[in-house]
Amino acid sequence: MSVAQMTRLEYRDIKPEIGAKVHADKAALLSGVHAGELRELLEQKGVLVFPQMNFTDEEQVAFTKTLGVLAAEMRGDEVYKISLDKSQTSTADYLKGTFFWHFDGFMNKVPIRASILSAKVLSETGGDTEFANTYAAYDALPEERKTQIENLRAVHALAATQLDVEPEPSYATFKEWRAVGRRELPLVWKHDSGRKSLVIGNSALNILGMDPLDGKELLIFLRDWATQERFYYCHKWTVGDAVMWDNTGSLHRATRYAFDSKRMLHRTKLQGEEPLA
Repeated sequence: MSVAQMTRLEYRDIKPEIGAKVHADKAALLSGVHAGELRELLEQKGVLVFPQMNFTDEEQVAFTKTLGVLAAEMRGDEVYKISLDKSQTSTADYLKGTFFWHFDGFMNKVPIRASILSAKVLSETGGDTEFANTYAAYDALPEERKTQIENLRAVHALAATQLDVEPEPSYATFKEWRAVGRRELPLVWKHDSGRKSLVIGNSALNILGMDPLDGKELLIFLRDWATQERFYYCHKWTVGDAVMWDNTGSLHRATRYAFDSKRMLHRTKLQGEEPLA
């Protein structure tokens, strides 16, 4: 393959406001020749799909490092196994919260920049991954709604995500969730680039200074707005696919699949680059 061929990144839009399908040689991706263009494309489209890339773990780690700094997982691992099988993943119970719209790392002052998933084993039913572009969703809001939410802040907590999974926990369980902590975050992320995105998802418990029901109504409105068809993409996995998404400007969730499924995806993450406070 010539240098000219290696440096030409081919892709097509999946939808006008979310998603691009990238067709690139694996060797070119691993070389980093496309890194700058991929980062720009990721911010614009929110989700990049690499069909049948068939990354090994080592290749996925290497590709991630071409795009920025690899973010280690909780125990220092470079790759995290997304599975509901406790023998494969010690945090499998918490992964049940991924059936609801969310972004990753809300407890971190600097949330991760992006994530990459590779499909290894699929579930018999369900197990797709859905995405929503919160940059595009913010841009399309009516001006009066933008004014309303411009300076509002919400409380985000692990407890909020787990109440979706277990609505009636024991007091002891709830205290364990609460002990993880909470963060107060803006509803609107004002990025260094000058662009803005919505900071929402199932980790948002309430809005500061608002009646609880009024705050919940606003959060539900914004979630439904951001996840409407024009900003939404559902990836139906085939083994070998790799998908990357912008964690600072999108939401994601998995569609329901059986708890005893052998579904297995491998994740790598790009370290965050911009504080959210």
